[in-house]
Amino acid sequence: MEKNAKIYVAGHRGLAGSAILRLLQDSGYGNILVRTHTELDLCDQGAVRCFFEQERPDYVFLAAGRVGGIQANIESPAPFLYENVMMQGNVIHEAYLSGVRKMLILGSSCIYPRECPQPMREEYLMDGKLEPTNEGYALSKIVALKMGEYYNRQYGFNAISIMPCNLYGHGDSFDPLHSHVLSATVRKFVDAVENKSDRVVMWGTGNARREFLHADDMAAAALYMMDHYEGETFVNVGCGVDYSIRELAEKVSQHVGFSGRIEWDATKPDGMMRKCLDVSRMRALGFAPRISIDEGIEQVIAEYKEYRKSNANK
Repeated sequence: MEKNAKIYVAGHRGLAGSAILRLLQDSGYGNILVRTHTELDLCDQGAVRCFFEQERPDYVFLAAGRVGGIQANIESPAPFLYENVMMQGNVIHEAYLSGVRKMLILGSSCIYPRECPQPMREEYLMDGKLEPTNEGYALSKIVALKMGEYYNRQYGFNAISIMPCNLYGHGDSFDPLHSHVLSATVRKFVDAVENKSDRVVMWGTGNARREFLHADDMAAAALYMMDHYEGETFVNVGCGVDYSIRELAEKVSQHVGFSGRIEWDATKPDGMMRKCLDVSRMRALGFAPRISIDEGIEQVIAEYKEYRKSNANK
C-alpha cells in the first residue's frame, strides 16, 4: 500500500480495528478513513453505498462486527448472525462496486467445525458441524470469507481473508457479558486480589484449550498480508500454540499475585474443546507473531487496573 493511499478501516473502535488503525498511523499512512456507528450504519446498504461512492477508498480493512463472549453468543444468536452478515455483505459488495483496489476481511477461528482435527488447517472448513454456543457468529464469518472468495473468483475483486485465533490486547472490553476469555479472566483475578477474596470461580471445567494472539500481532499480520498475499484462500493467523483455560487461569493468577482457590463451575459450557490453528501457510508467507502470552497478560493486567481506577473516580 502506498503511504498516501486512501484506506478505510471499518470497525476502528473495536479490538481488532483499533489495532489496525494504530499500526497504520504509526507506519506513516496519513490518509485513513474511519466512521463511527452513528456516522455510518454498516447495516444500511444505502448509507454504505453513498459512503463508498463519495469517498472511493483504495484499500479496505473490514474489521467491523458484533462481537462478544460465550454468554452473549448463547443469548443473542440472531443479532450475531444478522448484523454481521449485513455489515460484511454491504461493505464487501460496495467496495467491489466502487473499485476498491484491495480488501482484507477479518474472520475468526470459530469458523471451524466443533470436532475439527487439530491443529486446524484451512482446508478443514465446513467439514463438520459448528460449535453450537457461537454458531450464529461463526456462520456470519463463513459467509464473509466465502463472499470475498466468490467476488475474487467471479469478478476479479482483490479480496483476501485472514482467520485469527482468540484475540486480546489494548482496547478489549472488560464487560462480563462482552469480553473475550483472556480479558474476562484478568478481570476476575485482579478483582479478587483488590477485594481480598480467597477464591475465583471460573466457567466450565477448565479443560477447553484456546490459542491466543495479541491484537497488535494480528494488525501486523493484516498489513503484511495486504502487501504480500494474493489469493482466494483465507490464511490462518496465530501462534500455533494453545493453552487450557485452566493453564490460562493459573498464569493470570501468578501474574496478579492471587494465592486463593480457583474453582470450576462445570454447569457452565466449555464451548469448543480445542481450537488451535495450523499456521503453516502464514509462516510460509513470511509472517510470525512477536508478543509472548506472558508479555501480553502483563499488558492486559496493567490496562485493567487503569480501567478500574478511572471508573472508581467517576
